[in-house]
Amino acid sequence: MTEGPSLRADERLSRAVEGRGPTSLTEFLADLGNMSVALPALAAAVAYALWRGSRARALGAVLAMAAVPALVVPLKSWIARPGPLTAETGYYPSGHAATSMVAYCGAALLLCAYVRARLVLPAALVLTAATGAGLVLRGYHWPLDVLGSWCLCALLLLLLVLSHRPAARYSPPPRASRAPAAPDR
Repeated sequence: MTEGPSLRADERLSRAVEGRGPTSLTEFLADLGNMSVALPALAAAVAYALWRGSRARALGAVLAMAAVPALVVPLKSWIARPGPLTAETGYYPSGHAATSMVAYCGAALLLCAYVRARLVLPAALVLTAATGAGLVLRGYHWPLDVLGSWCLCALLLLLLVLSHRPAARYSPPPRASRAPAAPDR
């Protein structure tokens, strides 16, 4: 993953936006993906879901978060993409972008059963997007590092959602009666 037209475009885009924006703001946005920031948000939602009796949903969110390093760390090692500001490798996919997406969106999915989804889900998506923007603007990650993490985590969150949907029960169509039809009157 060190050459090709998409990578060249990724590098051009990164170089065009790197360092833009107020440093303190972009650093704050990038820090939204730190475990010390994102995990307490998920932990609060998990605690609330447990308090409301949603043990299975809370466990699913915790397992999704535990899957982040289990998936991201081997991928970083295997792909070995260098970072924008260093020749060191291990930048794809972004662990901070993955952490923010699973923590904030996982928390929102837990809370949607109890609060207005039209407020919680957009807030989680804004926090996730802000983290990705901060990571790219600060030069910590290439844009594709962030996008790759989001795609990976979208699958994790989809599994979380699908695992808690009630299964549709199959019922065969009603059989036609063999009794003679009633005469019309």
